[in-house]
Amino acid sequence: MASLYLLIPVALIFCIVALRLLLWAINNGQYDDLDKEAWRVVMDDDVPGRKDEKPAPGDTPGSGAGSETGGRD
Repeated sequence: MASLYLLIPVALIFCIVALRLLLWAINNGQYDDLDKEAWRVVMDDDVPGRKDEKPAPGDTPGSGAGSETGGRD
């Protein structure tokens, strides 16, 4: 019986804190847009045409100082 004198106030304080946190989250917009994150995963982030871009003149693979031959062709 003596433990109930401790457990009941602790449980009440826990419930009050949980309710306050829930109300804070609702008031700060945490639950405004629940579908945004779900659709963000599904949506394609690739920009069309980026894979098909042609290199600029002079930027061919194997030319320049960064090539495997050290610029000596």
